Amino acid sequence: MNIENKVLGLIKLSDYIQAFLAKKPEEFNDADVEFEVLLKKSEIENPWFTIDNQKFALKQWADLMTEKSLKNWLKDYSPSKTSKRVGLILAGNIPLVGWHDVISVVLSNHIPVIKLSSKDKYMVPFLLKKWNEFSVDPIEYEFVERLENFDAVIATGSNNTARYLEYYFKNHLNIIRKNRTSVAVLKGNETEQELELLAHDIFQYFGLGCRNVTRIFIPEDFLIDKLFESFIGFKDIINHNKYANNYDYNRAVYLLNQDKFWDNNFVMLKEDDKLFSPLSVINFSRYSSLDDVKKFISENEENIQCVVAKNELGLDSIPFGEAQNPGLDTYADNVDTMKFLEIV
Repeated sequence: MNIENKVLGLIKLSDYIQAFLAKKPEEFNDADVEFEVLLKKSEIENPWFTIDNQKFALKQWADLMTEKSLKNWLKDYSPSKTSKRVGLILAGNIPLVGWHDVISVVLSNHIPVIKLSSKDKYMVPFLLKKWNEFSVDPIEYEFVERLENFDAVIATGSNNTARYLEYYFKNHLNIIRKNRTSVAVLKGNETEQELELLAHDIFQYFGLGCRNVTRIFIPEDFLIDKLFESFIGFKDIINHNKYANNYDYNRAVYLLNQDKFWDNNFVMLKEDDKLFSPLSVINFSRYSSLDDVKKFISENEENIQCVVAKNELGLDSIPFGEAQNPGLDTYADNVDTMKFLEIV
């Protein structure tokens, strides 16, 4: 067992991704062409995975898989002395959403047994192949259509799927993740730049991730127009066919139901207490007391992935624009995957 060699391989993978992203097409070698073709193939099979969104995800991961970040992350954990088979049922809502689980299992000295999402079936195999090429010690992994012969499982699915998974894997060590979303809390004195950063937290990946903001808390006297002004940088999102279909459908439903909503022709704002909102819709509510907001967040803690807000509000929050930039030590559903893998 030599985790250090695997870490070095991961660092080389990061360098490879950074170099690829920095190149112009005319500078591509054969391996780069293969990578670019893979991205295009992913987009064709799953139009939500645009080339830009895939490259955004790759850049985030390349920035994380540095020597400093990896060593700082791993210093608090001990790799297992015995390799076990850990089943991974990966989600496919945004590109590379399961990569953290994959590297966690490998760097814990276990073997990932991976059931890919049909929506994201190319990137993880490609990166694992490259990691293997860059690593002195071989990276053991397996792709399967059905999980069998495993010692523990980490699975991500909808709330309905999660109930089935909890029953199916009840006799195994497991982490079962459910639907989550994120919220933002505005004080009212946010700068134009901060509100534009909030737009990234809302619209990156079309709003399909659990770290995307779908509910905003605003002060009673806050002007809705300020939000729409900050969203304008994402106006071209409506040119994406699948997003536009969601927008048209939800708008038609609200008009038929005579619901009150605000519309800027590419996203709608609806005054609604619900935590989750339909794609192309952002729910908002006005508050007079921050204590009411804190109470809501506390009561819905199991469904909230992160809170975006100014530090001065005294919430356990992250800054505007950082929702899609989690660190290696930021765990889905706040369950420490590495600690779990220590006891497998």
